[in-house]
Amino acid sequence: MIDTLAKALADKGYDALTPVQEAVTNPELDGKDLLVSAQTGSGKTVGFGLAIGPTILAEDGTFGPAGRPLALIVAPTRELALQVKRELQWLYAGTGAVLASCVGGMDVRDERRSLDRGAHIVVATPGRLVDHINRSNIDLSDIRAVVLDEADEMLDLGFKEDLEFILGEAPPERRTLMFSATVPPMIVKLAKSYQRDAVRVATTTKEGQHADIEYRALSVAQHDADNAIINVLRFYDAPNAIVFANTRAMVTRLTTRLGNRGFSVVALSGELSQQERSHALQAMRDGRAKVCVATDVAARGIDLPNLELVIHAELPTNAEILLHRSGRTGRAGRKGISAMIVTPKMRRRAENLLTWGKLQATWAMAPSADEILRKDEERLLSDEIWSETFKEDELAFAGRLLEAHEPMQIAAAYLRLYQGKQSAPEDLTAYDAPPPREGRETAPKERKEAFGPSKWFRVNVGRDQKAEARWLLPMLCKAGDITKKEIGAIRIQSDETFVEISEGAVDGFLKAVGPDMQLENQAELTALDGAPQISDRGARPDKKAYTKRDDSAPRAYKPRDTTPPPPSRQDDIAAIQPVYGAADDTPKPRKPRAKPERKDHGDAVVDLNKKAKPVWKGKSDDRPARAPYRADGDAKPAYKGKSDAKPAWKGKTDDKPAYKGKTDDKPAYKGKSEGKPPYKGKADGKPGEKPAWKGKSDAKPAWKKPDGAPAKPKASANDTSKRFVPPGGKAAPRKPTGKGPLKRGPK
Repeated sequence: MIDTLAKALADKGYDALTPVQEAVTNPELDGKDLLVSAQTGSGKTVGFGLAIGPTILAEDGTFGPAGRPLALIVAPTRELALQVKRELQWLYAGTGAVLASCVGGMDVRDERRSLDRGAHIVVATPGRLVDHINRSNIDLSDIRAVVLDEADEMLDLGFKEDLEFILGEAPPERRTLMFSATVPPMIVKLAKSYQRDAVRVATTTKEGQHADIEYRALSVAQHDADNAIINVLRFYDAPNAIVFANTRAMVTRLTTRLGNRGFSVVALSGELSQQERSHALQAMRDGRAKVCVATDVAARGIDLPNLELVIHAELPTNAEILLHRSGRTGRAGRKGISAMIVTPKMRRRAENLLTWGKLQATWAMAPSADEILRKDEERLLSDEIWSETFKEDELAFAGRLLEAHEPMQIAAAYLRLYQGKQSAPEDLTAYDAPPPREGRETAPKERKEAFGPSKWFRVNVGRDQKAEARWLLPMLCKAGDITKKEIGAIRIQSDETFVEISEGAVDGFLKAVGPDMQLENQAELTALDGAPQISDRGARPDKKAYTKRDDSAPRAYKPRDTTPPPPSRQDDIAAIQPVYGAADDTPKPRKPRAKPERKDHGDAVVDLNKKAKPVWKGKSDDRPARAPYRADGDAKPAYKGKSDAKPAWKGKTDDKPAYKGKTDDKPAYKGKSEGKPPYKGKADGKPGEKPAWKGKSDAKPAWKKPDGAPAKPKASANDTSKRFVPPGGKAAPRKPTGKGPLKRGPK
């Protein structure tokens, strides 16, 4: 073993290594990939810390300057990763190692800065490590060893793809170590894919694990489950205890209940932030809290130094979780107790969990209040304080107490003060739990005793009125001031119901009902002289009462029915050649259908075998047939409209000439004036040519510029000399008026 690591173990108080630590530090396994299966609490963290030492340390057992990481440890949960980091810090304290963590829930910026400064060993959770790799915050090119702690748990949590990505980013010549409590097929497949000739190391079996843990199954009534937890905590009075629940809501409720009873308690569940979870575990390590209520998030890897008691407030779903929960105690050779709170509904599950986990448990009742008080007295008498040496001032004050009070009174007062510091125990209901399944006798159940002497009554409601025993029973109890114990059989018929009432309760029942014999919902009650005549239909026969068929007896032969099928109901059945039913009762083949002879008539094909279709005669067959249509019109003239005798349409009047306008003798339209010649311009006089535009008046000549007049300048948009001149006036000259805008127009 490397000297620096051996010195760290000696300083920590290690005088011997655990079996798993001895196995992984075997010199024959140096440099080889390992697949290690060891029970929880066997010292696996120190084991793989010692195993990777020769791979990452120099010959003198120290590290050089920190840079890219040399070792990578991957854990499934935040708490386990931080715990691994704490263990490796004291183990590698003398090597000058720099450790960094990449854990979900922590500040990413702080982690990136620590990676930039350099680290020799990085402890991470799968999700956060993949995030840093994708952001190029960490470089795995110098990795020499990769450790997967609780590999089976990481696969169960769905980190398979993340693990494959991480192992793919690491150098192929690295050393890979997998530590797991169990080795399922998925672990074996992962090892074959990413390990090179891995050596299998198994230090325990299921039959021998948890030898330092005492399992106790405590039977309690259903409503005393929480009180039993309080009594178990008080009875064992462990320095540290964990109470496991299945849901966050149960964790919150138990934390509140135990806090109200005076226990120093903290909670640990997935809904808490990473800082809150770290503070809760630190409070347990410092002694500021004695009880931790947690979900299965704390079932793996959590190591508390003085944890002696584990309580299963709610039973887990499988034996593997039960083993990991119980493994929080009994670690590194210490003794521990795992107590299961078993209600009547959970009895069968508790027995199955112990069977599947191959565990032996002691079945007992939950501690009572008297047992807890006697246990307090025993702890008080065996306390180490009686053998200690006291100071002079303490002895002087004790003398003054003896002078003021009797010794018996002082002792009783001290006992009361001692018990006052503890939570008062709970009184549990007496519960007769059945023996375990192995010792349970298989005697038949005793028959229920007869109801005894009784009297029958009739209620005028039945099945037709939707009568049911679930509302008839409370109605009778309320009306007759009796309990359900005084009511026997209730027989509901179609329109009436018969009720059996104990003979001793009849007088009080009739007195409470009253002389009118009226019940709720206008139901009437009638007393009967004897037992009623209930329908003789009887009870449904038992399944065993039915006669079973004897399959061994030969079955009677039933000849096959060879009767031919009945003939079809078609009208032309006679024209069809029958297949069955001939005189000799032999099937005859059908005749092949004759192919029609075809004869070409130009482009048309005439089927000679096809029967000629008769000429349609209309709706009535006795009406004479209409002569076929002929184009020459010998038999019938061409269609001329609705009436055959009516001539072709010539207008409204046959002798009226063709339409020539509104007036036949009126000439064609020539404009507004008939005598006016066609349009030739306005007044030009030139035929066929439109004169130039001469203004508004046709007679007015076009405007011409006078001779000698100066040419008119063209208008310009930039010329502002011209101003608007109102009609009949002159434009006013421009005059500046000061700073304001120019004024236009006459003064």
